[in-house]
Amino acid sequence: MKAALFLAAGLAFAACAPSETTRRADPGLSLPPMKTFAPSPASRPQLPNTDLARDFLELTFVLENGTEMDRFTRFEGTVTVGVSGESGAVPPSLDGDLDRLLTRLRSEAGIDIRRARPGEIPSIVIEPVKRSSIQRVAPSAACFVRPNVAGWDDYKRRRNDPTTYWNTLRARERMAIFLPNDVSPQEVRDCLHEEIAQALGPVNDVYRLSQSIFNDDNFHTVLTGYDMMILRAYYDPALRNGMSEGEVARRLPAVLSRVNPGGGPIGAVKRGGLSEDWDRAIDTATTPRSPRAKRLRAANDAVALARGFGQSDTRLAFSHYVLGRLLLSESPDKALAAFIAAGRIYQRRPDTSVQEAHVAMQMAAFQLSLGRADTAIGLVDQSLPVVRRSEHAALLSLLLMVKAEALMLKGDTADGERLKTEALGWARYGFGSASEIAARTAEIEAISPRTRKGDPA
Repeated sequence: MKAALFLAAGLAFAACAPSETTRRADPGLSLPPMKTFAPSPASRPQLPNTDLARDFLELTFVLENGTEMDRFTRFEGTVTVGVSGESGAVPPSLDGDLDRLLTRLRSEAGIDIRRARPGEIPSIVIEPVKRSSIQRVAPSAACFVRPNVAGWDDYKRRRNDPTTYWNTLRARERMAIFLPNDVSPQEVRDCLHEEIAQALGPVNDVYRLSQSIFNDDNFHTVLTGYDMMILRAYYDPALRNGMSEGEVARRLPAVLSRVNPGGGPIGAVKRGGLSEDWDRAIDTATTPRSPRAKRLRAANDAVALARGFGQSDTRLAFSHYVLGRLLLSESPDKALAAFIAAGRIYQRRPDTSVQEAHVAMQMAAFQLSLGRADTAIGLVDQSLPVVRRSEHAALLSLLLMVKAEALMLKGDTADGERLKTEALGWARYGFGSASEIAARTAEIEAISPRTRKGDPA
């Protein structure tokens, strides 16, 4: 189940600015053609097989709600994927993004997966529905997958049927994915990646995973090289349906020696420790429907609890980042300190460049608000390569908007306008609607000294 997007939108740039009136979004904003990413395989990370084995067990034998799974399950044979338009329009971008994903799953994870042929009952059916329909049954989810249902109507009839629960599965034969059809192309794509991956493999999300989509922090939005390694292990011939955790653990050393030959030997394999108190605190802090004061208390609690994991732990960095996001509107100085604390941790680690780019976005916006155009441009430029590789169009568009405004603040209007046009192309994929794009553009213009002085946008 993919959590409703917390990091990609609503970055509250205007909170970084002084008290001038925020500019209104331009309803007549002219938009260029939508930009999309070219297909590219993810690079495989270098990590010890001991760590990979621990992660595999934690991802496989615990559900997101903490329920224990007593057996290993996966699809056997060819996996087929179909798209149903029974409950609403299919987003125009879905087919292309789905085909690119299936190609990657075949080549990078070694999974025998293809589109279902006409008349063939698919192993996995994807059914787009209205976002409001999803939120009525799963308020905190952007999209979700359910076993043993044929589609949306079948799910509504049988949602309390135990045969559709994950912990009753003996094998995976049919899965239904429900994603919104009235959101941005990026959100549709992100749902495809996470929910198809969950339909195929891991049933859990683990916050401490720094290089994975199986993580509710939503920093990674498409399947990473790490994720493909996990999925390749899932479909290794040594594993089969019905195995207990102990049986899987005994086979993992041989499996991972094939999947990750540079990861070294491993001995006894067991799951990592739980962090239930921190998980509860961060979940509360990142739940938009919770009262703001409650979220702020939870974020401070998360920072305090995460210090117990060590000063380089990604959960401590994420706790600071969440706290910074919540402080933006009322205390920009404290928010900046929280972002700096998060950034220092991410900068010290070799596996958190995407997370560092999210922090850099906040820092660049802050520097732009102070009129430090060159500093803002430097922060953007160091982040652009990793953001392009991670295919995060929403973040890419925002970084380019900040750089475009910084260039215009320096008097380089031509390059600024050119870059703004590129940013708007990515925004069409990342944010979707013209009104949302106009709002993001207006927020960034509102924090610039150039526009605060009354210069034309």
